[in-house]
Amino acid sequence: MKKYCLAAALSLACLAPAAQADTLLGLYAGVDGWKSDSDGQFSYKGNQPQDFKFKDETFVSYYIALEHPVPVVPNFKFKYTELELNGSAVLTDTFSFNGSDYVVGTAVNSVNDLTHIDYIFYYEIFDNDLISIDLGLNVKQFDGDMIVTGTTQTGGANFTENVDFSGFVPLAYGRAEAGLPFTGLSMFVEGSFLAIDDSKVQDYQVGVAWELLDNLAVDVAVKAGYRSMTLELDDVDDINTNIDASGPFVGVQVHF
Repeated sequence: MKKYCLAAALSLACLAPAAQADTLLGLYAGVDGWKSDSDGQFSYKGNQPQDFKFKDETFVSYYIALEHPVPVVPNFKFKYTELELNGSAVLTDTFSFNGSDYVVGTAVNSVNDLTHIDYIFYYEIFDNDLISIDLGLNVKQFDGDMIVTGTTQTGGANFTENVDFSGFVPLAYGRAEAGLPFTGLSMFVEGSFLAIDDSKVQDYQVGVAWELLDNLAVDVAVKAGYRSMTLELDDVDDINTNIDASGPFVGVQVHF
């Protein structure tokens, strides 16, 4: 597993709390399984992008969140999402990647590791037993690689090129949840968004949660819904992508 370093400093001057923080300290931990149907294209150093068909796969996402009563200081959520896409394509035009030209009419395979970490800083704008609204900033940290294997004009068959890349992408963050009284059920939507110049990144999920256990020590809830991610990255460490991944998810959350 790749080692990720925490961001040393993040500017939050653009955020201001619109309501008082929680009066009680809360720790949330959860895990989701995400069945993703993915497709898209990528390129390196401004070369012509190539479309790939990616395999349907199940990825795992883990998160922890800390909510506290300290005014001004934002709450924090740390989220790790697996996203290693295995794809293939039959070339109808020359595909250049990391200095190698892959031959027209041949098949190429790719492994695109877009696994990333979300560092989310947010404020509780509104929070009661039925409705909660959070707003803040999310910084996605990518530290992955892209591998292409196929027939090249100089390297022959099964020639592999490997490019590592890393970078940070800041996004606006929001979450809203509404509960149904006396049922233990709630509906929620959570998302992060960015649209600047040629870059567009969105990562959102909508779903329902059912509280299985609710007492003074711990709350346990199961969740199900739909997650969609669009990664239109423009020149992030010389990598350009236009990839969509979406599908259903199920998960469990524990609140201490």
